[in-house]
Amino acid sequence: MDVRELAVSDSYEFTPRVFPDERGIFVAPFQERTFVETVGHPLRLAQTNHSVSRRGTIRGIHFADTPPGQAKYVYCPRGALLDVIVDIRVGSPTFGRWDSVVLDSTSYRAVYVAEGLGHGFIALEDDTVMAYACSTGYNPGAEHGITPIDPALGLPWPADLTPILSEKDTKAPTLAEAKEAGLLPSYEACAAHYAALRATA
Repeated sequence: MDVRELAVSDSYEFTPRVFPDERGIFVAPFQERTFVETVGHPLRLAQTNHSVSRRGTIRGIHFADTPPGQAKYVYCPRGALLDVIVDIRVGSPTFGRWDSVVLDSTSYRAVYVAEGLGHGFIALEDDTVMAYACSTGYNPGAEHGITPIDPALGLPWPADLTPILSEKDTKAPTLAEAKEAGLLPSYEACAAHYAALRATA
């Protein structure tokens, strides 16, 4: 499995080997040994999520209060999507920076998004499936979002797709508004949380 650190610190791309034969293919999108060697601690699994999206659907940019936050390990078992990670941690050296990765059912690349980072994606095909392994369960009181069409961020949504957004994502604040309202996690708190996870590994 190949690993690449993304431009947003504490996020990684994992590319597994795909084994095709006359029956089809076999692939292991998550491999614990490689994950622990890369991140420094195991992935705690509290919940798995599965979404199916029409072409042009944007889900995100979502994040959770940290600590404990919600880390995500995501891949695309059907279709194709553009996955986007945004550093929303106040005080981070990469605050406001984003990176993107195409996830699809050809390469089976996966992305790890650490607690405190913003995450979203756009479906590039109809019936695109996103599978998420989450470190914590759903906690509506601690869940937040920033608008994925924040002009200051300039996220790389394809110009040929008409965005389909939920009402919640449409009404979400910009990054600057969320910072002003005190909704964003601090880099200091996130770094302390990561250190605690590694110390107990």
